[in-house]
Amino acid sequence: MYTLITGANRGLGLALARVAVERGHTVLAGTRSLDKGMEQLRRLQEEAPGKVVPVVLDVTDEDSVKRAAQQVAEQFGKVDVLINNAAILLGREQTIEEADMRLVEQSMDVNLYGPMRVVKHFLPLMRKASKGFIMNISSEAGSFHRAYGRDYAYSLSKAALNLFTQRLYVDLKETGIRALAVHPGWMRTDMGGPHAHLDPRESAEAIMDLIEGKREAEIAPFAFVDYTGKSFPI
Repeated sequence: MYTLITGANRGLGLALARVAVERGHTVLAGTRSLDKGMEQLRRLQEEAPGKVVPVVLDVTDEDSVKRAAQQVAEQFGKVDVLINNAAILLGREQTIEEADMRLVEQSMDVNLYGPMRVVKHFLPLMRKASKGFIMNISSEAGSFHRAYGRDYAYSLSKAALNLFTQRLYVDLKETGIRALAVHPGWMRTDMGGPHAHLDPRESAEAIMDLIEGKREAEIAPFAFVDYTGKSFPI
């Protein structure tokens, strides 16, 4: 099974890559660069020869995404699983009066337009597999029901990602390709901080269970769940 993971060199992306490799997947590890921040991914490559293939993929650059898709098409011919994990968290404590719109634009570019670009160019490779799974890593910050103050850039981008996922789910449900947005939990990563209660490995294991069908997601009423598969309030 060929599994593409964006932002695979650290945090949840790295945990997902490790779990996927352990379960027999060939991981196409999307990273912006093959030079910076690659130490842990290189170690995973050494531990699992031939099962981790770094792919230069900058989700903010459509040409980069297109080249990555061409590379994968030439080497592997298809993609079975696509995990849109790459994301940024900017301007958290800014009130709306303080909001730096450049940070809002950057957040939308990475957290929403990035997954859109990746799906646009990799979906044809998923269609060749006749079935597959698109997993968009979202957040409770994108929930209307769980809305809290500030954090405008990130929360708006994740709310939009949830809607994008729902549209994909409806659009693709007759093709054998599933689309799902998942809240991965509050994890101890660079983004989540050291006080988070969840190890990224635990979240990655549960997310892979959903992808592999070992745990069924409660899709109704929307294609947005937590990492255990329970329907998450939109």
